[in-house]
Amino acid sequence: MPISSNFFVRSTAALLVVGLLALLGILGTTLWLVEQTQHYFDEVVEAREARTATVDLRAALQDAETGQRGFILTLDERYLEPYNAARERVLPLYEVLSRVLAPYPQAAEPMQRLEQAITLKLEEIDETIALARGGQVADAVAVIHTDEGKALMDEARVFFDALIRAADQRLIEGVEDQRGSAIALRWITIIGAIIIVLVVGGSALTVVQYTRDLMAARREVEAANSGLEARVAERTADLGRANEEIQRFAYIVTHDLRAPLVNIMGFTSELEQSVVPIQRYMETRPEDDEDPALAEARLAAREDLPEAIGFIRSSTRKMDGLINAILKISREGRRPLRPERLDIAALLEGTASAIHHQVSENGGDIEIDIANPKLTSDRMSLEQVFGNLLDNAVKYRDKSRPLKIRVVGRDAPGNRIFIDVEDNGRGIAPQDHERVFELFRRSGEQSQAGEGIGLAHVRTLVRNLGGDITLTSELGVGTTFRVSLPRDLRAIVGSSAK
Repeated sequence: MPISSNFFVRSTAALLVVGLLALLGILGTTLWLVEQTQHYFDEVVEAREARTATVDLRAALQDAETGQRGFILTLDERYLEPYNAARERVLPLYEVLSRVLAPYPQAAEPMQRLEQAITLKLEEIDETIALARGGQVADAVAVIHTDEGKALMDEARVFFDALIRAADQRLIEGVEDQRGSAIALRWITIIGAIIIVLVVGGSALTVVQYTRDLMAARREVEAANSGLEARVAERTADLGRANEEIQRFAYIVTHDLRAPLVNIMGFTSELEQSVVPIQRYMETRPEDDEDPALAEARLAAREDLPEAIGFIRSSTRKMDGLINAILKISREGRRPLRPERLDIAALLEGTASAIHHQVSENGGDIEIDIANPKLTSDRMSLEQVFGNLLDNAVKYRDKSRPLKIRVVGRDAPGNRIFIDVEDNGRGIAPQDHERVFELFRRSGEQSQAGEGIGLAHVRTLVRNLGGDITLTSELGVGTTFRVSLPRDLRAIVGSSAK
């Protein structure tokens, strides 16, 4: 059933609304998840700093105590070296721990008790060392035997152990929270990408169907009675307006969809950058750690997240190629034609020179035979048309034999010219003769990169010039494209302008 203009407008507007809502949903959810991930990451960093400061402070106190006892037992000054080093580190390490725990009011009272215990312990150590240096070793030992220093250390160890356990638990929870956020972000991005792909696909299908309907109407006009000039002129004008409308809407759809696509690419890059510190952190953890949560987090950071980001990037690249294809056809349709007097033989020679080296590499050649080379048409459009056809002949050649290309031009009825581009390539299956001119459709073995827009673009260009293109082909033998053009494009441009 043909697509009406109103239906096309409504469907296009609906698709744009769906795409916009999907984009807003993706943006909002992505921003929220990124903020959550950053919050969890900051908590993990704080917990790690607190644990590190706690372990270092505990080690410094133990080193000081070890140096004290070694000196009292041996009176050897070498045992004071670890004590002196640890003594200088204790207070700075306590300050670091205090700074890390400052945002947590519940830690204020335990930190005050810890500071008091550390101060008293250091005073006890200093006192015993001073007594030992003064020859009062028995008095120093007696001070130690009071167990006041041991009680202070036990109190500090209780605090240290509790703080380390709390930091370890927060590290586990933080990693799990980050993993959950990353998984949610991955699914939101995938779902959003699927929605946008569907929107682009729906828009492309609508444009293709609408274009197909317009082309069918144009063929009906061309097949009408040549004596009904008024009817032909009226139908041509209608087709021109409809063609402008579809080109305008195709441009609007693809242009507006590019913005969400660019945003998805940008947020994918941000997500990829956010994964780097997680991976870096995972690399600092020992590989033999048997914590299942850590193993899951490491798997997510090393494999799951990079795989998901790669999928998103490949999908957005494909979407970008499709949007660029639609924009290319739309822009070409909107470009005003500039008829000028041309030597089609010279134009074809210049176009063929671009591929001559590729043809001659395997002993092939290009033959150009134009009986009446003069016509008035748009140079840029013709260069693109025959450039595409010759390039396709090279791409889809039969590699078992040298490529032969022959371009033949001859006069046709109605002040027109036929230009045949023949090759001995691999050929096109009969069921694909019309399909190859459809947008995003390709045939045969897909051994060459492409989006399937080349021949669709060629047909659009030829029809803009008031002509048409057809093909005959046989698998394994070769293909002939026939381009039909008016001798004077000015008559076509003048008729459509009325």
